[in-house]
Amino acid sequence: MPTESFLASFAERVRGAAGAPALRCNGELISYGELDGLAVSAAAELAGLSAGGYPVCVLGKKSPRLVATLLACFRAGHRVLLPPNDLGAATLAQLCEQAECEAVVAVDVATGPVVRVNRGAELDKRRTGHGPGLMLTTSGSTGLPKIVPLRPAAVDAFVDWAAGQFGIGPGSVVLNYAPLNFDLCLLDVWTSLARGACVELVDQDLATQGGHLARLVARSHVVQAVPMLFRLVTDAVTDTVADSVLDSVRHAVFTGDVMPAELIRAVRSLLPGARLYNLYGCTETNDSFLHRVDDEDVRRGGPLPIGVPIAGVTAAIVGPAGEVLSGAVSGELVVRTPFQCDGYLDPALDQGRFVPAPAGLPDGTYYRTGDLVSRDEDGRVTLLGRADYHVKVRGVRINLQEVEAVIAEHDEIDEVAVVTIPDAVAGVRLHAVARRREGSTINGLQLRQHCAARLVRTAIPGRLEIVEEPLPRTSTGKIDRNAVRNARLDLAS
Repeated sequence: MPTESFLASFAERVRGAAGAPALRCNGELISYGELDGLAVSAAAELAGLSAGGYPVCVLGKKSPRLVATLLACFRAGHRVLLPPNDLGAATLAQLCEQAECEAVVAVDVATGPVVRVNRGAELDKRRTGHGPGLMLTTSGSTGLPKIVPLRPAAVDAFVDWAAGQFGIGPGSVVLNYAPLNFDLCLLDVWTSLARGACVELVDQDLATQGGHLARLVARSHVVQAVPMLFRLVTDAVTDTVADSVLDSVRHAVFTGDVMPAELIRAVRSLLPGARLYNLYGCTETNDSFLHRVDDEDVRRGGPLPIGVPIAGVTAAIVGPAGEVLSGAVSGELVVRTPFQCDGYLDPALDQGRFVPAPAGLPDGTYYRTGDLVSRDEDGRVTLLGRADYHVKVRGVRINLQEVEAVIAEHDEIDEVAVVTIPDAVAGVRLHAVARRREGSTINGLQLRQHCAARLVRTAIPGRLEIVEEPLPRTSTGKIDRNAVRNARLDLAS
């Protein structure tokens, strides 16, 4: 965890309850004392680096050794750049140069860290360190990923909120599904270790095996994940055993993508003792909205609201000129949270994203999320999609995620992606790829009829492709729309 207070809490746990479970991965249970020992060993391998000097970049598959290496880096006062593990060499080099990383440390799941690249001789050793910290990256879907330095006080505030909201403490088991370079791990991993809980690490090589995931969920108390995990688990577990083996979960948190209505109903049945939540946030701000799923949500179907601002969060819906909108409206969501960063590592990227308070809001720096939301007459806020998911088809503005939501409402569709294909006449046309549920016989004509009853004509995809195999996914379990589109570019006319 990238703060001094976390390190103090962890050290206290090691002194007072060294035998308590800290991590479990592939059946191996590691106590707080053993994790501390792994961190000490990792520190010995990193002894050649300057203490508290320049940042270091840490790469590796999620494992206890990777967690221990991060602990060792934080103890030495390093800021750590933790990028995705599958970045191309050129992109990684650019990020390391921008962050002025002293070294690139590669972590083996069995043997621990190895300093792969050491630029120490090139750097000015007089530099004063910033203290322990963590730098995450954005997805990079629109170019080079942006580096997001987490503010220690903001991380501490988040830990306090998350631990209190979800009851994380000694005796709790928290499932960690996301890779360690994602902000979800601030709750799954670092809040858990700060409060003496046990983290159930999901091996990334087993992250799509529903039966394996169901066994891990069955012994967890808090589960936060993208919808993919809940789909895999519900598909793997029969109704006969659901109530008897998955009733340990107290809090189930959906995040990162839209939860289909039928999946919400399935999870509700699968986890009878759990409170269900829809959680919204960005890497730059961390979590900002929370919605407790209730009977009305299950009955109504359709997209879940993102809820209400978390305590201490200020939010507004703004129009194209940044003006605050009131009442039942649609627009861009702007937030200010106790958990947000001060800006990107490269300040030139802040423009248009980190902005002064819009007129009528309390002073401070706000983040323009780029997410479009609607607010109804009851004040319920619902996510519509990204502003950059809007396209024009024959002059009509279409939100691709809204089209996807309509198709996903069909009971016989498991997942869907709607992408644009270049068209010589129209400029672009919509192409939907939908995976039907096992045993379903739905065809493109039937799905077109479903769309025609719910969408304007221009928003109905020109082609509705039905597939049997799962759609490609990113490392966090989201549908990889770029891969879907690239595989069909030969359809362009």
